[in-house]
Amino acid sequence: MTSLSFRNRIALNYIVGTGLLVLAVFSAIYFIVKLTVYNHIDENLNIEVQDHLKELKIENGVVIFMDAEEWEEREHNSVDVNPVFVQFLDLNKKIIEKSPNLKNEKLVFHDNKDHFELYDTKLLDNKIRQIQVPLHIKSRKIGYLIIAMSLSDSSKVLDNLMDTLLITFPIILLILFFLARFYAGRSIKPINNIIQTSKIITKDNLKARIPLPKTRDELFTLSKTINNLLNRIEDAIEREKQFTSDASHELRTPLTVIKGTLEVLIRKPRDSKEYEEKINYCINEVDHLNSLVDQLLMMARFENQKQNILKENVYLNAVILDVLKLNIEKIKSERINVILDASEEFYIYSDNYLAVTILRNIISNAIKYSKPDSEVKISLSRENHKINCIISDQGIGIAKKDLESILNPFFRSDSLNHSEIKGTGLGLFIVKRMTDLLQIKFKIESEIGKGTRVLLVFEEYNNSLK
Repeated sequence: MTSLSFRNRIALNYIVGTGLLVLAVFSAIYFIVKLTVYNHIDENLNIEVQDHLKELKIENGVVIFMDAEEWEEREHNSVDVNPVFVQFLDLNKKIIEKSPNLKNEKLVFHDNKDHFELYDTKLLDNKIRQIQVPLHIKSRKIGYLIIAMSLSDSSKVLDNLMDTLLITFPIILLILFFLARFYAGRSIKPINNIIQTSKIITKDNLKARIPLPKTRDELFTLSKTINNLLNRIEDAIEREKQFTSDASHELRTPLTVIKGTLEVLIRKPRDSKEYEEKINYCINEVDHLNSLVDQLLMMARFENQKQNILKENVYLNAVILDVLKLNIEKIKSERINVILDASEEFYIYSDNYLAVTILRNIISNAIKYSKPDSEVKISLSRENHKINCIISDQGIGIAKKDLESILNPFFRSDSLNHSEIKGTGLGLFIVKRMTDLLQIKFKIESEIGKGTRVLLVFEEYNNSLK
């Protein structure tokens, strides 16, 4: 069976709840009317009983129930408007007297019914309401009084009411269904807009957005959330396109240089010194290419696999010394004075591999962009269970307008004026991603010609974790 549409399900759920409520209201109406009718009849029957009990009298030693004139004066001879039937019985339950409107019929005494109990029975296949009470004269029981009233008109009223309610109920439900379906359709119109917009959105067309409903309800929030999601997807795809373009360009450049150098070498015979010079140049380009590939692979690993973080006790002093050893040739050749200001041993709680990668990129940059005979200072200190690591240099510096851009992949500040300094433009981008992943505070300040200062705030290792 085909499932109902969202609009029809809303309408169906609405009428089920409303239908139950209407059914409860209709039932209450019917039973209240029935109770009112029966209460009115029962009240009249009790009045009749009291009246007839008062009319009993004894004349010349004979019990007089009611004379003929009194019967005629009463409404008991009327069978059209709420006729009242009266019947007197002796102790043997034989009829002594009865109202003229009973004619040849009689009221049946029910032994299983209590005195003064009101109950329904039948007279000539017509429903009547009946009561039977004992008759006493001077505390002596002389017989029984049975009084009944017709329920024909009341039953017709109740039956007509029931028929009306039964006919009206499905009509109301049907009307409610179509009304609910109509308003549900209007209410979920933004969902249809979402569907239509989603159909026209492709990887090549991410500009379409869902029109926001005028009413700031849940559908407004949903539409706005989806639009924000589309904005993020569009930005991510644009960044991916830009990254792919930049990566291919960065990879193509050293390959082109290597190819061009080798093509020059084979054009004519050259002396060994020239061969050695060109080959060393190609080796440097290959090293640059390897570095670029390694960083691209590292980025891909964090983007696609979300590497599991393994936090542990990391000896920060030793990590910094190891990074300095890797840059010892550059430090010696440029006569850079490296100062490690650490008054004690500092331990951080972090992922060892990621922490080493972060410090290696930042310290290597500080040394690479430092001027000859300048100073690089690395300071470690403790503050509020945090370890502050400040790395400052006296290098070429970064323009203020480029401070945010340097965190983007492949961006290199003022690279044309410093073409002698090799780089991929990925180091700080990787640092930013890793510090975000490890929730390490990362702040960079710089000024052209004066140098750069980088602040890292690590989580201190807690000895209780050992």
